[in-house]
Amino acid sequence: MTPRAKQRLLAVVALLVVFGTLGYLSTQSMSEDLVYYWSPTELVDKGDAAIGATVRLGGMVEQESVDWRPQEQHLSFRITDGEESVQVAGKGAPPQMFREGIGVVVEGKMEGDGVFHTTTVMIKHSNEYQPPEEGEMPTEVYKSLQTEER
Repeated sequence: MTPRAKQRLLAVVALLVVFGTLGYLSTQSMSEDLVYYWSPTELVDKGDAAIGATVRLGGMVEQESVDWRPQEQHLSFRITDGEESVQVAGKGAPPQMFREGIGVVVEGKMEGDGVFHTTTVMIKHSNEYQPPEEGEMPTEVYKSLQTEER
């Protein structure tokens, strides 16, 4: 093998090592940042494999399940998809539009105690904006949002 061929072979091997290392590092960092979206049924079906996994859990807030204690900044409620339901607990105030019967997505981890501990509560809502009628007060619109049933 000529010296020039050896240099080319060495350059090709070096490039393969560099690109292989970069590919490995990028896939490792992406897999650590993945957050899966599960329904309550999927979470329950995973069983012990769901414990400790960071996921987004989506569903409807069950009627008569909300327990909000403002002094303690503690919120707990149940999320259902119509088949299964999961107890959710978290710290902090709920979003303004949070209420029973509304769609939510919570991000957090299922713990061994059977409770999904959330760090984030997001409301699922329509993206259609409807301005208030002429002369309608914003407080009236807010009251209608609180009593609106889905």
